[in-house]
Amino acid sequence: MLSQESRPGGITVLTLNDPDRRNAMTDEMTAEWKDVIAALRADRDLRCVVVTGAGSAFTSGGDLSWLADTNAVAVPPLRDRMLEFYRTWLSIRDLEVPTIAAINGHAVGAGFALALACDLRYAAADAKLLVPFTALGLHPGMATTWLLPEVAGLPLARELLFTGRAVTGTEAEAYGLVNRAVPRESVLAEALQVAEKIAAQAPIATRLTKVALANGGHADMETALRWESLAQPVTMSSRDMVEGIKAQRERRRPDFTGE
Repeated sequence: MLSQESRPGGITVLTLNDPDRRNAMTDEMTAEWKDVIAALRADRDLRCVVVTGAGSAFTSGGDLSWLADTNAVAVPPLRDRMLEFYRTWLSIRDLEVPTIAAINGHAVGAGFALALACDLRYAAADAKLLVPFTALGLHPGMATTWLLPEVAGLPLARELLFTGRAVTGTEAEAYGLVNRAVPRESVLAEALQVAEKIAAQAPIATRLTKVALANGGHADMETALRWESLAQPVTMSSRDMVEGIKAQRERRRPDFTGE
């Protein structure tokens, strides 16, 4: 249900691979995701992760088949179940390397939240992105009430969450929800092209930059200055900085090792 492919340069592609169910985030896939992300977290050679879906959908979101029976379950165990689900899928934010969502098709509910949780997003122009929680009688989940405002701003987040309106990949690009919208057949190639550029950069500097930009970035400029006055000297003491400057002088591509 979850396919993993290692590509040259430290790039890993994760494919939600259950097209018959539009890549729904089932219990089985959730368990696989938890194990895969834990393994990636320990991979020191990893430089970028791309997430995409098999078939016509990115993911239709959470598996709704069990919801009809939830009225018979008390709130505390439901809370525990949902919190575990949220934290498992959002653990992609814990990776120290940049992550990219290649939104090959529809991204619905928690599936849209998964894309929002990635650092960058490239979408099929005709994909539909939506958060139809209230249409199902549900409050939004998987940190959508935080992720959507972070990416889109409050006015658009309110509209999409209140109405459940779908936006196409093309509209999402105009709104700033995705970095770029491209023809469906080009989505993965576009994401991989960006991943290759990221993977070619200095790993230490890239990882520290991701930390600097996490959760909406620094609270204020002084906080940013204090962070940078520590993080930049860390990179100054690395072999990669020496290699980067040497490569620039020699007019060649640097060969960064993460040291």
